[in-house]
Amino acid sequence: MANAIRALAMDAVEQAKSGHPGMPMGTADIATVLFSRFLKFDPADPHWPDRDRFVLSAGHGSMLIYALLHLTGYKSVPLDQIRRFRQIGSTTPGHPENHVTKGVEMTTGPLGQGIATSVGMALAERHLAGVFGDIVDHRTYVLASDGDLMEGVSQEAIALAGHLKLNRLIVLFDDNGITIDGKLSLSDSVDQIKRFEAAGWRAERIDGHDPDAIAAALARAQDSDRPSLIACKTTIAFGAPTKAGSEKSHGSPLGSEEIAGARQKLGWTHAAFEIPDDIRALWTKAGQRGGADRAAWQKRLAGLEAAARTEFERRIKGELPEAALAAAVKSVKETLAATPKDIATRSSSEFVLETLTQTLPEMIGGSADLTGSNNTRTKATKPLSAADYAGRFIHYGIREHGMAAAMNGMALHRGIIPYSGTFLVFSDYCRPAIRLAALMGERVIHVLTHDSIGLGEDGPTHQPVEHLAALRAMPNLLVFRPCDAVETLECWELALRQKDRPSVLALTRQNLPQLRTRLDTENVCARGAYVIAGPDDGEADVSIFASGSEVPLAVDAAKLIAAKGVSARVVSVPCFELFREAPQAYRTSVLGRSRVRVGVEAAVRQGWDELIGADGLFVGMKSFGASAPFKELYRHFGITPEAVADLALKQLGKD
Repeated sequence: MANAIRALAMDAVEQAKSGHPGMPMGTADIATVLFSRFLKFDPADPHWPDRDRFVLSAGHGSMLIYALLHLTGYKSVPLDQIRRFRQIGSTTPGHPENHVTKGVEMTTGPLGQGIATSVGMALAERHLAGVFGDIVDHRTYVLASDGDLMEGVSQEAIALAGHLKLNRLIVLFDDNGITIDGKLSLSDSVDQIKRFEAAGWRAERIDGHDPDAIAAALARAQDSDRPSLIACKTTIAFGAPTKAGSEKSHGSPLGSEEIAGARQKLGWTHAAFEIPDDIRALWTKAGQRGGADRAAWQKRLAGLEAAARTEFERRIKGELPEAALAAAVKSVKETLAATPKDIATRSSSEFVLETLTQTLPEMIGGSADLTGSNNTRTKATKPLSAADYAGRFIHYGIREHGMAAAMNGMALHRGIIPYSGTFLVFSDYCRPAIRLAALMGERVIHVLTHDSIGLGEDGPTHQPVEHLAALRAMPNLLVFRPCDAVETLECWELALRQKDRPSVLALTRQNLPQLRTRLDTENVCARGAYVIAGPDDGEADVSIFASGSEVPLAVDAAKLIAAKGVSARVVSVPCFELFREAPQAYRTSVLGRSRVRVGVEAAVRQGWDELIGADGLFVGMKSFGASAPFKELYRHFGITPEAVADLALKQLGKD
């Protein structure tokens, strides 16, 4: 059975003339034992909620998972797709992609992301079990490489998993001692067993080519009260006559001569892509093993009290309680219209979350040790801990990257809408995981506060300047920067409704006036940009486009311009991406026909030309920030109503 995996990996990589045969060949014994004897899954229902999750963290070895999916009977990977490995439009891309191939739990490839994301999957399993009982009862298995464990995010992940005692998480470490450059000893000498034990894991080392040893270790791991690491000593490209145990088998086809030698050494006499009937039958039986488990689970689900069953199914499907959410949003809007709040948008977010987290019990919050600054914890979200997995607020510690990856895992698991906070400047630490969320199309919400020089005295190390532009450059990510409490509410609602993409909420530390005091039943921010002050017919002499904390500044600038007898309008731009998706007629009306367009944001200009044109004016940042009270900083960098008005009037020849 293991040799069937090796043969398919060799043949597919050779036919593609591209790929990584060594890892699938080296881990075939591990995968065979796991899939045939331990993993709970059913190819007839790849999205069965109580299946075990298998994460191939070492995504470069993608032919391992494709071979397994094919052999166990997943319809997503027929033999013709194995033959089309790494080709356009195939279900067997170079690295596994969950939105392409049913049976693949997550997109992997960037090393470290798989093991870090799996922590979120294990967290989600424990949380939902704490809420719904034994209808949630499964494990998360990870196959990780040396590279996964060298990436820094792995330390954040294993420390969090150990602290939370996620005993349903089992990591199989492909301990082959080889990296692209050569022997692992060239760059690393960490004792991974001691490292994981220090983080609160159960850890052991075994022979990764001994099926009995693999099975015994998995059985011990299943009975552990802690997460488990099984370091499986393997030979990369096991069976290859001259390239086994060598970096030469890592990322290149073996070549026809080496493949012929491997077939002879392994006793595999079959032609390329040919699986003999007796071996295929064994794999088919392995794939059918989970049918009984799924049937038993469906019986348990049917026996659940009707309201609990309905709620569980709603959460797993990712559906929102529409009537309750609409009522909650309406209630908060009515409150803000009756008693406007001139507060920081991070505080507006907290105010909004108090209602939203009561309405949506699937919302699980958190913070990277900045709870009091990000304002992400509410009365409804008591801490989640090893003693109480039913809690709804995760103290991630100073682990921004691990936090972002874990949120991806919770979203992928289903049943949870994860959100969490850190400072916008530290989105750099989160970026690889945010990018994967965007690539996978997952609803993950990042609350990124202290969003400009407006944070003040902490200075340029903490003041984001280029970060908004960098995040806006990412495909399939919504970047919201609301200007007041009402926009913050609307942006939260929009983020929650994005079932197939992540969102960022960039929020201020400094207080802002509530500009929208009239009760709007429509979510105006859904348009991405709209006229918030001045004539909305597009004919004003000056159009000022601004986001977030600079919108009130722009409104004041428009008043100064109007005092000079020049008409001016202000366009609030809470979300570039949604405005880009708006109908062209609406976009044209908002952009208007003003002689002068000015963009205002306490950040770099990059991206603003889309709204103001290459010859438009821009008031913002051209350098890093500085340490001072925020009002002084705005004056120092020339981001003031007077500066905006003077620039516009000068362009009109009216200075």
